[in-house]
Amino acid sequence: MAVTVEEAPWLGWIVAKALMRFAFMVANNLVAIPSYICYVIILQPLRVLDSKRFWYIEGLMYKWLLGMVASWGWYAGYTVMEWGEDIKAISNDEAVMLVNHQATGDVCTLMMCLQDKGPVVAQMMWLMDHIFKYTNFGIVSLIHGDFFIRQGRSYRDQQLLVLKKHLEHNYRSRDRKWIVLFPEGGFLRKRRETSQAFAKKNNLPFLTHVTLPRFGATNIILNALVARQENGSPAGGDARGLECKSRGLQWIIDTTIAYPKAEPIDIQTWILGYRKPTVTHVHYRIFPIKDVPLETDDLASWLYQRFIEKEDLLSHFYKTGAFPPLQGQKEAVSREMTLSNMWIFLIQSFAFLSGYLWYHIIQYFYHCLF
Repeated sequence: MAVTVEEAPWLGWIVAKALMRFAFMVANNLVAIPSYICYVIILQPLRVLDSKRFWYIEGLMYKWLLGMVASWGWYAGYTVMEWGEDIKAISNDEAVMLVNHQATGDVCTLMMCLQDKGPVVAQMMWLMDHIFKYTNFGIVSLIHGDFFIRQGRSYRDQQLLVLKKHLEHNYRSRDRKWIVLFPEGGFLRKRRETSQAFAKKNNLPFLTHVTLPRFGATNIILNALVARQENGSPAGGDARGLECKSRGLQWIIDTTIAYPKAEPIDIQTWILGYRKPTVTHVHYRIFPIKDVPLETDDLASWLYQRFIEKEDLLSHFYKTGAFPPLQGQKEAVSREMTLSNMWIFLIQSFAFLSGYLWYHIIQYFYHCLF
């Protein structure tokens, strides 16, 4: 499509802004991620002497890094409106978030809307596709203890065993409390056709806005962190968990992300900011863990029901522009999520000052040695 004379200045501004944002993102990564790694290295003696305090400090830095990513979208005008139950009330408890997956922007949206939920971001563990391991943020997630899962039938059983071991060695020992999981196992646009074919073959509901979930990872998580507590042993099988005096996994948070006109945001848009400001809507529903079945077949049925409900929620949203009210409410109540500009300024300043500091420290030792 040809650009008119009237549109040229606007298009030029969009391109210039995108380039400036990209340059800032690169600079942000070049100072923040190496600084995080340097701090983690220098704090290794503390990890030996006081592991809990080490992972507390690491969690704070991890939260700041995710806050920087959230700020890229925030200053592009990509905000979040929250609906349903208030998850702040359980921010100090252990929980699993089950989230529908439409695009890479889902992760950025969660990074933003969880920033004001107390210690959640610092103590959370992500389950994400293994391809993220090879991104700029991969090294940070590896250090923090996030889990990268390979998709595909040939890897499925082996990956579930690896996940179980990962939880046993990293969840309790690092004082993790929340797990973020995308049970669909891929983006909506990639999985919709195969999901609908599976539903037709197995006489399951035909879904359009979500896909039928895979329950292997959810099953492993629940059995690792819930079932063992009933006979008195530490959840996850980690002996060091006794020190945490944890009450174990207590909640499942059914999280539904909706984009206006069903047009999801991807990571490129989040970084470059070339799309007009938009509000992403996130709906929460909380289930006590005692109401969630742990047997495989029952859990599969329970998960299917949750995603059928997600389908209804999204259908209602796309028709009306709002989520329906919770049971017992006459009208739905939404809450605008905000980020503190001062807090963003402080963590960005800390990142750039840290980058400057570590550059000169490394330069000094380099000249001393060579």
